[in-house]
Amino acid sequence: MIDQSTLSRFDKNSTAGEVLLGIDLSGKRVLITGASSGLGVETARVMAGAGAHVTIAVRNTDAGRATAQSIAVETGANVDVVALDLLDRTSIKKVADDWNGPLDILINNAGIMALPTLQLTPEGWETHFATNHLGHFALVVAMHGALAASPAARVVSVASATHHQSPVVFEDIHFADREYDPWSAYGQSKTANILMAVEAAKRWAGDGISVNAIHPGAIYETGLLRHVEMTPEMQAISDQTEFKTVAQGAATQVFVGASPSLEGVTGRYFSDCNEAVVSETDILGVAPYAYDPEAARHLWELSLEMLNA
Repeated sequence: MIDQSTLSRFDKNSTAGEVLLGIDLSGKRVLITGASSGLGVETARVMAGAGAHVTIAVRNTDAGRATAQSIAVETGANVDVVALDLLDRTSIKKVADDWNGPLDILINNAGIMALPTLQLTPEGWETHFATNHLGHFALVVAMHGALAASPAARVVSVASATHHQSPVVFEDIHFADREYDPWSAYGQSKTANILMAVEAAKRWAGDGISVNAIHPGAIYETGLLRHVEMTPEMQAISDQTEFKTVAQGAATQVFVGASPSLEGVTGRYFSDCNEAVVSETDILGVAPYAYDPEAARHLWELSLEMLNA
C-alpha cells in the first residue's frame, strides 16, 4: 500500500524547475553522476539555481567543464567537476577519498542502455550490470561516511520502468549460459538499482540516510538512446508512449532528492513524482521482485563480494 505522505500534486507533466519552486537548497552539497548531458545537466542546473553546491561526476571532464560553465552563466552558481568512471574502482575510490565534509544529496544518474551486443568488463562482468548497478553501488558504499555526516542525506538512483523486463538473474547475471538480450540486460541492471535502495534503507535506517529509486519517464532527447535500434517491437512501444521533455524527465529525481515532503521516506520507487504502486502489469508501477527483501539482501552481499574480489 502506498504511503499517502508520498503522494504529491506533481505529475508526468511537471518539470524539474516546478518541483523545486520555493525550495531553498542553500548549504546543501549535491553530487550527481553523468551530469554532462541529458537529465543530469537539467538536474544540476535547477539544483544549483536553488542554491545547492553542486558537484558533477563525469567520465568526460571536458564536457563536464562545459556544462559547469553553462550553468554558471545561466544561474551564477559555481559547479565543481570531478572525474568518475563507473567501470573503474580506482576512479570511484578517488572521488570518495577526495570528498571533504558531508554529502547531502547523491543522485546516481549516469547509465548505459541496450548495448546491441554482449560486452564484458575485464573482470568478466556484463557491462550494463557493471555500470548501472555495481559502479553506483561502489560509489554509494564509498560515500557512506559523507552521507552519514549529513543530518538527513538522500540517495536517488535513476532506475527505469524497463526493470519489468527482467529480475536480477542470480544464476547467470553475466549471460554466460543464456542468450544475450539488450533489454533483459538493461532491465536486470535497473531492477538492481531498486533492490539496492530496498536494502540500503534497511541497513542504513539508523544513519539518517534515505535511499530511493525512480523512473524518469521516456525521454528521446538524451544520449542514453544512442544504442537503441528502432525495431518493430520498439516502434510499437514508441507509438504508445508519451515522451517527456528533458525538464520533465528530470523532475522525479529532483523531487525525490529535494522535496521536504519526503523527509525520512526511504526504500521506495517513484514515477511521475509520486510513489509507484506494486504491480506486475502496470509499466509505471514497481514489479514485486524489485521489492523482494531476500533478493535485495542477496544482491548487496554479492555486490560486496564482486567488488572486493
